[in-house]
Amino acid sequence: MNKAGFPEYGEATEDVLAAVKDLAAGDIDWRSGRAFSLVYHPGDEELERLLHEVALIYLHENALNPFKYPSLVQMENDVVDMAAALFHTVPRAGTMSSGGTESIFLAVHTAREWAAQRKGVTNPNVVTASTAHPAFAKACHYLCVEHRRAPVGADLRADPAEMARLVDANTVLVVGSAPCYPFGVIDPIPELASLAMEREALCHVDACLGGWLLPWWERLGEPVPPWDFRVDGVTSLSADVHKYGYTFKGASVILYRDPEMVRYQWFLYDDWPGGLYGSITTAGTRPAAPIAGAWATIKFLGADGYLRKAEQVRSATRGFLDAVAAIPELSVTGKPDMSVFEFGAAEGSDLDIGGVGDVMDDRGWNLDRQPGGLHVMVSPYHVNVVDQFGTDLADAVASHRASQGKAAGYGGIAVDKPSHREALCIFAL
Repeated sequence: MNKAGFPEYGEATEDVLAAVKDLAAGDIDWRSGRAFSLVYHPGDEELERLLHEVALIYLHENALNPFKYPSLVQMENDVVDMAAALFHTVPRAGTMSSGGTESIFLAVHTAREWAAQRKGVTNPNVVTASTAHPAFAKACHYLCVEHRRAPVGADLRADPAEMARLVDANTVLVVGSAPCYPFGVIDPIPELASLAMEREALCHVDACLGGWLLPWWERLGEPVPPWDFRVDGVTSLSADVHKYGYTFKGASVILYRDPEMVRYQWFLYDDWPGGLYGSITTAGTRPAAPIAGAWATIKFLGADGYLRKAEQVRSATRGFLDAVAAIPELSVTGKPDMSVFEFGAAEGSDLDIGGVGDVMDDRGWNLDRQPGGLHVMVSPYHVNVVDQFGTDLADAVASHRASQGKAAGYGGIAVDKPSHREALCIFAL
């Protein structure tokens, strides 16, 4: 890797901009509709223009001190309250965060502190299904909490019986996904919440992926199993506004059934010459633009706008699923509940799905790789590329060669050979 030394002299604006554009030219082209993760392309030029303007207004502002930025306090409270209404909890029952990983971190931290103070738990554990997002493992690692993982059922959803075997008096949090990232299926949240209540633990729903789409999916008449605060026993929920909420990175919410739970999130420290230090999230300095961007996006779209986007996502999802179903050598893994799914070689087929992915890469598509196949996450703009996707996928199945061995991965840079698992994690949710 080339390492740049510290520049001796500053460069002209035009030269710096030219260098930036040259570097960016090699990045993923999400605007073409051929990317299936990282950016949720709403296909809305007016929304994009609005967000650019809002980002400029708040580019240099700092949400560290709420007394200096009452506008950010107002906007964050508004975003939390709008999300609370959407997910059926009470106002002021949460905060914003920088993304799903931080929201999950805060949920685990809150559960640990709640159990320590209310129940005297000193050796806490968190119980998840094997399909839960790795951010739970990461949070448990940082917070010195034991992470217990249960196998999923044949339907790829969390198995409450398997999870119950792992729950004990030191369990502080039982986790369900709505949906899980790998297969797009929603865990049986009512059963998991009931298990948590029976064992006097908290229950978190990771709706980082589905939270800002499932309410509209339901309003469109799609079958959506119970997943939010309408389920008794659900005590916290995370949902990323920068996914199907269509704002820019990084904006998420962490919400609770009881607003009093928010106090367990706080870190307060007064043994310092600088005075009392208080932080409600893991970050001290917090960029203002994502807060303002989330607020502006929700205000701009409203329920009618989100419904329109959901209709586009549904139409595109059906088109992609039909394209896969039309090819006998392919099959979708499980029965996805939303607009996220994996597809791979059909049972009995000797198709090299990695080789298919290589051909799709060569044709400009950016399908993510998983151990079981290729991964699709649909955005509104994808409605414009369904037909071309189907044509290219059929050609790739018919003409592919042996896989080049690109490794399955999420959120990092991995070597090409699957046998080498080293990865440098440079971004996540």
